[in-house]
Amino acid sequence: MKISRRDLVKLGLATGTVLTIPSVLRAQGAPADARTVRMTQGSLTVFDPIFSSAGMAQNHGLAIYDMLFAPDSKLMPQPQMVGNWGVSDDNKTYTFELREGLGWHDGTPVTAADCVASIRRWAQVHAGGQLLMERAKDISKKDEKTFTIALTEPLGILIEILATVSGSSLFIMREQDADRPATEQVTTNIGSGPFKFNEALARPGASITYDKNENYVPRREPPDGFAGGKIVNVDRVVWEVIVDKQTAVAALQAGEIDYLGTPPVDLLPVLQSDPNVELRVLDKSGHVLFLRMNCLQKPFDSVKARQAMLHLVDQEAMMRAAIGDPKYIRTVTSIFGSSTPYTNDENTGWFKNGGDPEKAKQLFKEAGYAGETVVILQPTDWAEASNASQLLATTLRKIGVKAELVPSDWGGLVARRTNNGSVENGGWSIFMSDWADSLLGDPVGQPLLVANGEKGWFGWPKNDEYEAVRAKWPDSATFQERQALARKMQRRYWDFVGTVLLGGFTLPIAHRKTLTQLIGVPDHTVIWNMQKA
Repeated sequence: MKISRRDLVKLGLATGTVLTIPSVLRAQGAPADARTVRMTQGSLTVFDPIFSSAGMAQNHGLAIYDMLFAPDSKLMPQPQMVGNWGVSDDNKTYTFELREGLGWHDGTPVTAADCVASIRRWAQVHAGGQLLMERAKDISKKDEKTFTIALTEPLGILIEILATVSGSSLFIMREQDADRPATEQVTTNIGSGPFKFNEALARPGASITYDKNENYVPRREPPDGFAGGKIVNVDRVVWEVIVDKQTAVAALQAGEIDYLGTPPVDLLPVLQSDPNVELRVLDKSGHVLFLRMNCLQKPFDSVKARQAMLHLVDQEAMMRAAIGDPKYIRTVTSIFGSSTPYTNDENTGWFKNGGDPEKAKQLFKEAGYAGETVVILQPTDWAEASNASQLLATTLRKIGVKAELVPSDWGGLVARRTNNGSVENGGWSIFMSDWADSLLGDPVGQPLLVANGEKGWFGWPKNDEYEAVRAKWPDSATFQERQALARKMQRRYWDFVGTVLLGGFTLPIAHRKTLTQLIGVPDHTVIWNMQKA
């Protein structure tokens, strides 16, 4: 089954929607270029991936910049721009030597001074970088290809910090670009990565074009996650902005685009039946849907009420309501997600298929629940969370909790969740969001894993005993030590319940079958390695 232009027009008239046909669809009869890949996933509005941690800004950074270290498919850090590195016997001084062949798109060589400036700028906005700077005695250039990081005390997770893809990644920029505050945007798009930004063809809000960097020297290792050799097999990649999903689906089926990053769930059967289109889950770790409770206000200022929510949730039912197709959903019981090296089963006895509403009812009673209104913020423009919010409200009402849905768009929810006051004063009780599963393994930079009260992320859970364990993470010298700490953290976390997990999900991308060798990475899109027949 294909969606035709006529079907789109009918759909637009029936729903009152004005469909904007993008330029690629207007170019009827234009021959397909086998060396150009056209993709659509979102709109790139901010080009500086240090200034903005938005997904499209990070994807842009992955295309044109490079990183000192990068995580492989197992989320373990591997050298990328670094050729050789070592650490002193006292674990306080790290020395890094850049590999051969690194050059900027303007023809100048990448130097150690570029790396030093880039680290210092990035560290202004990233939690891991801030920790690094707290312990840094000196970060300086040794020669044109070598730089050192000298610490006042050991930092066992330094390499993991440098390899982060959580928030703003450490993309290396020219010294002249990085020598400015992180709050001030870089105005050029000159990197050293596998693609060059085509300034002449840039149409922000419509399309962004990247050309193959003919001078890029990839690493010799095979591609592996974000790491390994970044080999470019096409001449050009164009990111087309197609806001309307039905229009994007029609463009993919017509062969006018090659890749659709976020196909609508309700149209997946249409795409699956198309012999020229393939659905693939590239981000196999996917996302975790969760809810946060306002721990400063009744009823969730009581740990018993928060524990009640843990027992109440039927993850399978929640994910069916949110996502639908069971092949794309799963249960999640670890605060470290399902795919990180620190996933564990400590203190997960609360989990029960179908939930345990009677236990939840009992815990609400023990919490002294007295009929307070539980306000659930419902994002009407995010169908998955909206559906799950409605199911949650119904489930709460069944055990005698006065649940009230407050519908708004996502922007309205984001604005209201900053209010930590009572519901009578414009506050809230519960909201839902999601996070990339792969990013739940970072207790230093992951907001969900912080429990420092009003200094923390929305919901503001506080537990000093847990924080004391988390504080040991940066000083852990080995992977095994961090695994042990993860179990201790989770044991305490599920006692005070800072977050309630609703389940995990993976969703496919859609692409023409002529597009092959796509690399799947968590929560991002990389454009090297792919080939087009």
